[in-house]
Amino acid sequence: MKKVIIYSTSACPYCRMAKDFFNEIKIEFINYDVGIDKEKLDEMVKKSSQIGVPVIDIEGEIIIGFDKEKIKTALEV
Repeated sequence: MKKVIIYSTSACPYCRMAKDFFNEIKIEFINYDVGIDKEKLDEMVKKSSQIGVPVIDIEGEIIIGFDKEKIKTALEV
């Protein structure tokens, strides 16, 4: 199983949609709330050059936003 990290905030509806999608297809993920964790926010910006969420890291492939097709391709599902 591929390692999945999602950088999100509690107020972001697209973050919730992404996490719900991972749960729906039974993909385990690590969630970092960058709204309260400045270190993870800095890590996210370094990886993606973005401050918007969600930022999804699937084995080093960075996906900006909730793009279901890109996620499915990266996960090979």
